[in-house]
Amino acid sequence: MAPRTTGSDQVGENLAERIAALIVDTANNAPRSLQKRLGPSEVGDPCERRLTYKELDWPRAAAEGDPAASIIGTGFHTWMEEAFTRRQSTLPNGRPRYKVEERVTVYDSPIEAAAITGSTDLFDRATGTVWDWKLVGHTSQDNYRRKGPGPQYRVQAHLYGLGQENAGEEVKRVAICFVARYHELRVHVWTEPYNRQIALDALARLDKIRARLTDPTAAASNYSSDWWSQIPTSEQAKCRFCEWFKPGSTDLSVGCPGVQQQSAAPRHGFESLIA
Repeated sequence: MAPRTTGSDQVGENLAERIAALIVDTANNAPRSLQKRLGPSEVGDPCERRLTYKELDWPRAAAEGDPAASIIGTGFHTWMEEAFTRRQSTLPNGRPRYKVEERVTVYDSPIEAAAITGSTDLFDRATGTVWDWKLVGHTSQDNYRRKGPGPQYRVQAHLYGLGQENAGEEVKRVAICFVARYHELRVHVWTEPYNRQIALDALARLDKIRARLTDPTAAASNYSSDWWSQIPTSEQAKCRFCEWFKPGSTDLSVGCPGVQQQSAAPRHGFESLIA
């Protein structure tokens, strides 16, 4: 997606194009954008087909997305990191209360590309709470307030809980803080007790997806469109944010047309995939 640029005159227009190009290039080459292996934020994606594309590092079908939201979100995470670092305190046992932006291992593996690691936004030892910050539009925030965080964010929260547990912490709760990008401050917090089994079920589901990729029939089919058609999507898939979304595609090895255009394709909810 090409950024829209304007200027007060031709010089201004040229400068706007250069700044926009710098922003896009920097965003596309940030470590997060270049990461190829799955992170905790993706494991709970309800679309098994998207996860399979990701695991195979399949050529992207969609054009590069607008990086503005990601850039703003990164800046907000940095701001929150600084805020809690300034408010750091010491517990009676002498340990720091907050663990801020600490990397944890959710799923260890001798194969580096198979390991699941990530940075927890915040862990509060005083309450045993894993926190994750989400900067969203106000419409999205209203939706999360009414319907909850959805399977992907919920799984992410419990995976980070597992990561902190693996690091030796006592995890009691997970919490997702939705802050709306709006002209007034709106904060909504979803929280529930930490449940290790939610994280383990999500990892077991991922193991099944990975096992399919090592099946001899996968390579034998040359990952044809027919092979891809056997991999289910989900009614909960966020197709417009998917790097492999290709509206109207009839060849799944090139791109996926999205669940709205696949009335005959198998569709499964997240719970059925981990049953």
